[in-house]
Amino acid sequence: MFIRVTVCFRAQGTFGSRNSCSVHPRRFLCMAAAETVVADSAGARRRGGMERQVKSFEEIPHTGKNSWVNLVKFWKEDRFRHLHKHMEKTFIALGPIYREHVGTHSSVNIMLPSDIGELFRSEGLHPRRMTLQPWTTHRETRKHSKGVFLKNGEEWRSDRLLLNKEVMMTSAVKRFLPLLDEVASDFCRMLRARVEREGRGKEGERCLTMDPSADLFRFALEASCHVIYGERIGLFSSTPSMESQKFIWAVERMLATTLPLLYLPPRLLLRIGAPLWTQHASAWDHIFSHAEARIQRGYQRLSSSKRKGPEAGAAEGQFTGVLGQLLEKGQLSLDLIKANITELMAGGVDTTAIPLQFALFELGRNPEVQEKVRQQVRTSWSQAGGDPQKALQGAPLLKGIVKETLRLYPVGITVQRYPVRDIVLQNYHIPAGTMVQACLYPLGRSSQVFEDPQRFDPGRWSSSSSREEGQSVEGAGFRSLAFGFGARQCVGRRIAENEMQIFLMHILLSFHLSVSSSEDIKTTYTLILQPEMPPRITFRKL
Repeated sequence: MFIRVTVCFRAQGTFGSRNSCSVHPRRFLCMAAAETVVADSAGARRRGGMERQVKSFEEIPHTGKNSWVNLVKFWKEDRFRHLHKHMEKTFIALGPIYREHVGTHSSVNIMLPSDIGELFRSEGLHPRRMTLQPWTTHRETRKHSKGVFLKNGEEWRSDRLLLNKEVMMTSAVKRFLPLLDEVASDFCRMLRARVEREGRGKEGERCLTMDPSADLFRFALEASCHVIYGERIGLFSSTPSMESQKFIWAVERMLATTLPLLYLPPRLLLRIGAPLWTQHASAWDHIFSHAEARIQRGYQRLSSSKRKGPEAGAAEGQFTGVLGQLLEKGQLSLDLIKANITELMAGGVDTTAIPLQFALFELGRNPEVQEKVRQQVRTSWSQAGGDPQKALQGAPLLKGIVKETLRLYPVGITVQRYPVRDIVLQNYHIPAGTMVQACLYPLGRSSQVFEDPQRFDPGRWSSSSSREEGQSVEGAGFRSLAFGFGARQCVGRRIAENEMQIFLMHILLSFHLSVSSSEDIKTTYTLILQPEMPPRITFRKL
């Protein structure tokens, strides 16, 4: 007998070594959208005529109905900093779907690929994700235009299509990839000199153990400026500018203050002059002033070049950065260019520098993986003739490292959507317009979704391995969502992906990596997931 049911039982090892209210994928069970099919002992599969009634929204398991009591608990138990762990524990306790209402923030949380696929199929022509109200309030009070990150509807779509041409399309990647290659090569040259100068061991074989986090932030900012503004800012010199360091501090302060402000009414905090809001707004003001200065320089360069002709200015056909492309085409107003460039810069430093910390750590504690990737990189590099695009294409394990790092340590721990129609998830009715969050940290570490999820294995993302592993998981195409999905995926995705791959390629060609401890890194959440303490990495020159 086969019936549509929702099944929930305790299974050993569903989330690592812990118990979970869920279903093992290799049994004939499918949890998607009230379409669960149960196979009998003979293993046959057919659908019966009986159907269980869909449960109401109010019946979804929840963490407490009083949002302000929940908010107090979050503050007292420090859940904001460990939100990813809170989500993982709550899925274990309540099952694969739950509701949460904290302060002004309300959501339905899911973590199975089958449910995530159903959510994304109902996102509509103009997908919406959670509005970061503190950011929106800052733009409105300072009379700044909003970039695509904060827009919705047709206005979002028209601006996004124009931006895609400069940052997402293959032709755009070809333009900015040499710039990323240049910065990564310079970074490794700087690091080799530092290892030779400060390291231990014989000359030519020295090694240096260090916390690379500050250097990685400088790399990410230098790379972002080169691609977005078309200019180098000299962060690899012995005395990098204080202006650039202040920009990094401002981004960190902006991110750290955003999270608690999500659960409080920003305009009320603005009226009473709350320190939390003041810090947040000041950080954004500095980010905007940093962008304003560089946009003005870019505009002046373009105007001068047009007056004098290409021979007197930059070489004809030379890539002048995303900013130069947008200014030259003139399809976006100067205010909209400023808004989007500022968002790209603010979102392009920590979100690459921190995953690179995790990637270096995982390569250091997995020497067999490191050597396997290095051999592939060396072969590809020798055959690419200096072409970075060919080098990356010939070393797919580099992309695997990025995907595997973001599986275990997703920068943003949720992807949100508001379905445009009523849907059913886990046999519960979800009304149109409800904010539903796909929770990436528990997704990436679930044995329902990944075989041996605690193992760092970039090879699992190769076409053959991914296909084989995905056969046992419904909705396997929705297992890797660190950059979002579809039309509303991260607008800086291609820059970030290629920046990290190019960086890792040069590092593996130049250094052997090791760590003194293979203990798991403790993580904390401040709008992005990061280490509580940056890992120390030993770089040994090759």
